[in-house]
Amino acid sequence: MKFWVGVTDWEWFRKLSSIEQIEEVNFWQPSSNLAFRALQPGQLFLFKPHSPRDYIVGGGIFSRWVRSPISYVWRAFGTKNGADTEEEMRRIIEKYRTGQSHLQKDYEIGCILLQEPFFFEESKWIPLPYWKKETVRGRAYDVETKEGREIWDKLNERLQSSESEIKKAYVVREPEPKYGSPQVVMPRLGQGSFRVLVADSYKRHCAITNSPVLHVLEAAHIKPFTDGGPQSVNNGILLRQDFHTLFDRGYVTVNTRYTLEVSKRIKQEFDNGREYYDLHGRQINLPPRKEYYPDPRLLEWHNENIYKG
Repeated sequence: MKFWVGVTDWEWFRKLSSIEQIEEVNFWQPSSNLAFRALQPGQLFLFKPHSPRDYIVGGGIFSRWVRSPISYVWRAFGTKNGADTEEEMRRIIEKYRTGQSHLQKDYEIGCILLQEPFFFEESKWIPLPYWKKETVRGRAYDVETKEGREIWDKLNERLQSSESEIKKAYVVREPEPKYGSPQVVMPRLGQGSFRVLVADSYKRHCAITNSPVLHVLEAAHIKPFTDGGPQSVNNGILLRQDFHTLFDRGYVTVNTRYTLEVSKRIKQEFDNGREYYDLHGRQINLPPRKEYYPDPRLLEWHNENIYKG
């Protein structure tokens, strides 16, 4: 099994390590030009500050890499980007962007989405004596190698000795025999990751109107998490804000044939709604990848439990 040790901004680490009970973080990249492909979902991404702090100081479970405009990333993650405000986040990112300042532009950044992050107190930092100081992004390790196994064992020792929620939520399982390949159990997505991944799966276009204006698009849950809905992309649809509200309140739904249904209640209650009825029966725009299509079972639940008919 592989894991990654990523060079980490110190301000980012300090901010996030001060937040209690944080379920996800966005490990941003200042540019979206270079995709992160070193890990598979469920593998470990570990934090290492810039030299001379050559230590592993924490980590998280990798879920996916996406590119997204910085304004939407801030909307989705807020302070889980490692800053108190969008302006502060931009200031930190600008340190790593080459060329002219782009503080006023809504440029794209890379987002390494991490679940169940953990942060070690300094006494538990793991030394990296062979770290090459010229390393810019990070380095992959394999637990089948001597160096990788040594790091993994020290990491596991610190996690197992922790009395926080890390030990419960961040499940690192040792197989039989002991020195086989370890496994990490993938946790559920956090809310910020859900928003960014749903937007990415629909190519940042509204599923109903095809609007590309991301500022007014929102990731809607088909079955709310509070009702037992999964925090997965196929429990989400990217909708314009007004359709999101109507969907949540049961005035519109999407049937299992992926067509829009508009309730008569809009006309009855508001004596209007022509712009919505004109879209009744329209096939929604589906994600390019079938694995991200809305789950028909969840759509059926929405049809039967939320939609007003």
